[in-house]
Amino acid sequence: MCGRIFFLSGAILLAAANARSQDSSSNPGGSASSETTATDGPSAALKAVLSAACSQNQTEFVRFLTVRNQEAFSRMTSPARVALMRRFVLLDEPGKPTASGNPVGRPLLRCQTPAVTTEMQIGGTELRNNIAFLPMEVRDASDTTGASVHQITMGMVREDGEWKLLSLGLLLLDLPALEVEWDAAEMETTERNAIEALNKVSAAVELYRNKYLRLPESLANLGPPLHGAANGQAAGLLDSDLANGMKSGYAIRYVIVGASTLGAPAKYELAATPLQYGRTGRRSLFRDSHGALHAADRRGAVGSEADPQVE
Repeated sequence: MCGRIFFLSGAILLAAANARSQDSSSNPGGSASSETTATDGPSAALKAVLSAACSQNQTEFVRFLTVRNQEAFSRMTSPARVALMRRFVLLDEPGKPTASGNPVGRPLLRCQTPAVTTEMQIGGTELRNNIAFLPMEVRDASDTTGASVHQITMGMVREDGEWKLLSLGLLLLDLPALEVEWDAAEMETTERNAIEALNKVSAAVELYRNKYLRLPESLANLGPPLHGAANGQAAGLLDSDLANGMKSGYAIRYVIVGASTLGAPAKYELAATPLQYGRTGRRSLFRDSHGALHAADRRGAVGSEADPQVE
């Protein structure tokens, strides 16, 4: 499915073994296969999970996590939550889900993006007390030979009368155990994005200075105008997030420095600090008045030009 599609890594350990309730109407023998076609059955729940993952709908996706995993999901950074959902549909951008059935009535979900479309076909349910296992095939919709097919068994567990995600293959979903690992993996990305954000702000400041012959008073002066054409109060040089001093889990700070009564031109400094130290980032970033970028772990405090320079 090309480089745009990636398979779920074996690093994801999943688990909802803490499911607290059992359904008295489940198969008491615990070993026979059972086909569940009810709208509130495990097959329907899995289809809803995949649909939410396809559209990257966090509000809908979290409904199908166990209580333990819901709490952990809420603490994860937004990029980490999106990364988790992407792995369920093998796509790295949000798509449009479309549900249907195959010729024999099995649920089929298509996730369509501008670049590629995946098909997820859910097989018959094997029900064992309050746990259900559902085989699933995932393929690139354009694949007519079956070369891209991934076969995997999804596990669901009944918790408080509703079906929740339990496992993917032999791997159990235990988000609390993964929080630190996921945050560490995402921090490198958020720090890199924060550096890019500082570069964008710096470029916007210089464009503003060249056009209006002065420095902007605040980042808000670089943002998009609410109405009408761009102007000195809202120059339209940055998106709304950056103009509000927020980007990818970092807070952006802009300060004018260096002006003097002797006519020395005003300069400016930029700083980026993690909104949640240890989760959205560790390093504080600082762009000094000469344009050099510095970075250091300041436990969430603002950096300074005394910090090591970023190469």
